[in-house]
Amino acid sequence: MGTAGTSTDETVGERRQLINVAYRLLGSLAEAEDAVQEAYARWYALPPDRQDEIVAPGAWLTTVTGRICLDVLGSARARRERYVGAWLPDPLPDHAERDHGPGSDPADQMVLDESVSMAFLVVLESMTPAERVAFVLHDVFRYPFAEIAGILRRTPAACKQLAASARRRVRAARAPTTATAERTDVVRQVKQAWETKDIAALVDLLDPAAVMTADGGGKAGAALRPVEGGARIAQYMAAIAEKAPGLELLEQSVNGAPGLVARRAGVVMTVAAFEVAEGRVTRIWAVRNPEKLRSWVG
Repeated sequence: MGTAGTSTDETVGERRQLINVAYRLLGSLAEAEDAVQEAYARWYALPPDRQDEIVAPGAWLTTVTGRICLDVLGSARARRERYVGAWLPDPLPDHAERDHGPGSDPADQMVLDESVSMAFLVVLESMTPAERVAFVLHDVFRYPFAEIAGILRRTPAACKQLAASARRRVRAARAPTTATAERTDVVRQVKQAWETKDIAALVDLLDPAAVMTADGGGKAGAALRPVEGGARIAQYMAAIAEKAPGLELLEQSVNGAPGLVARRAGVVMTVAAFEVAEGRVTRIWAVRNPEKLRSWVG
């Protein structure tokens, strides 16, 4: 059974949803855009009569995008083992805070919610490719397991088990919920303490067991291993402040949550996301790889 004459507008209208799915599956805007472009290329390569046979082009594109992302995830582990230092997901700006309206940048297509928080994306990185696909498509986007089974080429029951396993990982890693206003206040205090190089204030704002992970990718200076402990992180941040005169700190949304952006001469150098619990910072994710900061220009 099919519908005749599927319109181009109908398939083009799926792009935003596909970008949102692919980013959550891959953690990379560039890879997400490539996956969606490849899915569209396969759609347009179909003969017109084959397109007409497809009842739901959006579901077809989602299936193809999901399979492409599954292949990318399978090869990503090996590539990330060769990555210089820690690998972090691409940070997302809030297009409402940018100087232009929503445009062609894939970051402008993103729906900013809990499923793109840096903490959530980092947990997704710990999953197997199949777990990640099953969990993201079912728990985040509410796709039925019958459709996910077609992507993973497994039974619906097996996909349900994969999602359950992934769900346990998320529950185990989930931090206590902190109100946005409190997170904003803590991040603002971190900014002020960093600007004044007040190590004592930074130590007080950081949980004693806090961890800071930086991603420079070998293209920007960054600690190759996580910095552990509030006192050590405070000293590290103070040392950076000493070595970076003229660095401007801005309070901006990062992946939908309060964060900080460091600029020098108008160029974004670092984007930092924070996890806050009980009034203190427990995690800092600092992305410095310039290839991951392209959406922060302009």
